[in-house]
Amino acid sequence: MLLALQGLALVLGVTLLAWMIALQRRARAAESLIRRPPEFLPFQLTFAPRPASWLAVRSQSPKAVRTALGQDLFAPDTWVKGLSGGPGFFVGPAVNGWIIVTGPGLPDPGNDADECFRFLTGLSRKLGHVQFFQAERVLHHHAWVRVENGRVTRAYAWAAETVWNQGARTAAETELSMKCFGYGEHPAADSWAAAEWMAANVAKVALLAARWSLDPARIDSRPRKHADGIAGESW
Repeated sequence: MLLALQGLALVLGVTLLAWMIALQRRARAAESLIRRPPEFLPFQLTFAPRPASWLAVRSQSPKAVRTALGQDLFAPDTWVKGLSGGPGFFVGPAVNGWIIVTGPGLPDPGNDADECFRFLTGLSRKLGHVQFFQAERVLHHHAWVRVENGRVTRAYAWAAETVWNQGARTAAETELSMKCFGYGEHPAADSWAAAEWMAANVAKVALLAARWSLDPARIDSRPRKHADGIAGESW
């Protein structure tokens, strides 16, 4: 009987010791995660989750894109709106021949489609091929524009109505069954069908971007040498 009790005590002691060692290892692991420096780039912070609007510029030079945007204040690895409160941009690194740009300096076709046209065509004259995408999930405003050397080859923008529809519908739009309405067409905005197609269009903007250029949320954001993005203020 005594031997049995001693054996049971030994088993309980070993079990308790193993449990305490396991707790200590978990605590050390948690502490190491807290102390470990974050292994990501500002680019990753900026484009995950996907921004509501962005540019895709066919270029290998972030510097050329910054120059075309007229940025004169550079703050590496940070998000800035501009020290004077002016519109700002974040210019990402080159990925597969494309550079993603986002930030409050981008125009909103829902506010002024003409301003958006001037901004994109002017930038395209400097950089060549420029694309613009918008996917606003609350109001369901959406847009996709492709400009080549200052000439709009395709543009569609919806903001409670069609505010911009230019160029022939592309094969990618057709394959994705994206709905586009002409000027003056007013589908019943309060119907369930309208809510469904607007939400579907917004969701498909990223798919269209992936076919035309890049989807920002799917860019491999693992650290790459000399891949830092730059934030700045436009002139």
